[in-house]
Amino acid sequence: MDSLTKELERKSHHIRKAMLQMCIDAGKGHVTSCFSCVDILIALYYGNLLRCDPQNPEWPERDRFILSKGQASPALYTILADLGFYDKSELKKFNKPGGMFAVHLQKDVPGVEITAGSLGQGYGVAAGIALGARMNMELYNVYALLGDGECYEGSIWETAMFAAHNRLNNLITVVDRNYLCVTDFTENLVALEPFEDKWRSFGFNVLRVDGHSFEQLLRALEPLRSRTSDKPTVVIAETVKGQGAESLCHQPLWHGRAPSGQVADRCLAELDRRYQHV
Repeated sequence: MDSLTKELERKSHHIRKAMLQMCIDAGKGHVTSCFSCVDILIALYYGNLLRCDPQNPEWPERDRFILSKGQASPALYTILADLGFYDKSELKKFNKPGGMFAVHLQKDVPGVEITAGSLGQGYGVAAGIALGARMNMELYNVYALLGDGECYEGSIWETAMFAAHNRLNNLITVVDRNYLCVTDFTENLVALEPFEDKWRSFGFNVLRVDGHSFEQLLRALEPLRSRTSDKPTVVIAETVKGQGAESLCHQPLWHGRAPSGQVADRCLAELDRRYQHV
């Protein structure tokens, strides 16, 4: 494990624990949805991939990150606080009167590009921003994070057609492939597989990686800034919903809930055990 990967592992533990504690204190938050995608966010924000400036959130040359699966806002909020976009004390006021943010993603939070919650909407915004960058000859990338259950929405595939037609190779799509929706596994509800074939048929370059492996995430995402292809790229990141806290993994009905009492204590202890090697 190289020094960067090891540092990202340490950051994964820190962000997971802070985010979980924030949701426990608030009694709200999509904890399992955050745990499946938080390593993707960490790779982007701490892996020298996504250009941003915490002291200047509206920096014109910043890369745009669009969290289309807006229920995972606690993960992004925790990372933005850790980076210094705002004071970490705001996390204590999550979903409370006088706080900066509630459960779903809000654009008025520094470092957040859009308001999101209803699935399928953020991806179209991401493609529009990417097209605007192309028309204005801007060099920033647009990163869009989707949920796999979100890919049931027709607007996702309308956007995919639009992106391929307009050769938006500055649009980098990452799908959090955790195989779970609100009430059941995706392949029981309406099967998404063969998922890679679907994206290829829409005109995308397709990569599939372990979404909890920083080595694989960095290897897939680092070369994309060079834009050697005129196609948009999608990275299907295989993840586990609830990763890090075994008590929450692979259980659909934990969607949208924060643990409490003994379950919360057990989850915090499981996180410490999971990351004790770092």
